[in-house]
Amino acid sequence: MNIHEHQAKKILKEYGVPVPNGVIGFTVEELIENAKSLNTKKFILKAQIHAGGRGKAGGVKILNNIKELSDASREMLGKKLITHQTGPEGKVVKRLYVEESSSIEKEFYLSCLIDRATAQITFISSDQGGMDIEEVAKKKPEKIITTKINSLKEISNEDCENILKIFCLKEKEKGKSLLKGIYKMFISTDASMIEINPLILTKEKNLICLDAKVNFDDNALFKHPDIAKLRDFNEENLSEIEASKHDLSYIKLDGSIGCMVNGAGLAMATMDIIKLYGEEPANFLDVGGGASKEKVSAALKLILSDKNVKGILINIFGGIMRCDVLAEGVVNAAKEMHINVPLVVRLAGTNYKEGKNILDNSGLKIISAENLDDAAKKIVKAIK
Repeated sequence: MNIHEHQAKKILKEYGVPVPNGVIGFTVEELIENAKSLNTKKFILKAQIHAGGRGKAGGVKILNNIKELSDASREMLGKKLITHQTGPEGKVVKRLYVEESSSIEKEFYLSCLIDRATAQITFISSDQGGMDIEEVAKKKPEKIITTKINSLKEISNEDCENILKIFCLKEKEKGKSLLKGIYKMFISTDASMIEINPLILTKEKNLICLDAKVNFDDNALFKHPDIAKLRDFNEENLSEIEASKHDLSYIKLDGSIGCMVNGAGLAMATMDIIKLYGEEPANFLDVGGGASKEKVSAALKLILSDKNVKGILINIFGGIMRCDVLAEGVVNAAKEMHINVPLVVRLAGTNYKEGKNILDNSGLKIISAENLDDAAKKIVKAIK
């Protein structure tokens, strides 16, 4: 789960991590009233959307007084921002954040995340703050330090020094304090990523998180109801919100073939083979290992709600999930929604014969496939 910058900074502050003083507003009037409490020569106005690249899209402005802040806020609130992360559809700005200005001497990059390959919490640090870290990794890999942490309790001084060495700080204690606060927050909140870009050294020699992006592990949100409340449904795809209600793993994509699969690895393989035969998947959809008829029906309805879908490929390998249960869910949903796009189904595993009989006797125009390769060929041919 993603949260907004102002929410991330509030949590960081609770763990003793320095951030600029700032206030939030959902209307211009509320923002201006709250901004009067700030002690600053200049106001930094920031659009709050779940996407990077806001500055280049006009979503970050430096303003000299309350009058400029008011005018800029009226222009920004309700505006659609289009960045490299939003896609061409953009995102509408529904809340604004304004904070005190900072005197910047140097900019750094810092992030804390989970390295899946080694199952370790990892810090990435660079003296190339404010830059796209992927570009830095490609063009100047020597400018990035990766530090894997062995302890799940606290971060050692030795690890802190390794993370900080690329910053060339004269006063390292402030850096160590900041790192320990970030690490404690990461562990305590079940975060999956904390990214500070840029982390700045001010002219007063203070370290401050000038921007912050935080993601949390969805599977751990039940332990953190206070964090779960921070979810902003306005920033999420409506189909993905609906999928979460049925405990479906769904991500909308831009292709024309809807996919329903059980198991993330099988879903990825299905998407790959669709691309191999010249088409694009319309979604990633994993119904899980023990899906009910109701869950399968909800998944099919979700796929059909996408107007870009010209055909559907269902690829199920029955283990815990029985193929006959899936078949009943597919038939029920297809009849209820009067499905009018080609539907290819490949079943294998537990009760696949029973499932195939249910599909064959349904009276629906369902194309059976023997294996994944056969299924991919048939759905691509069908939509063409």
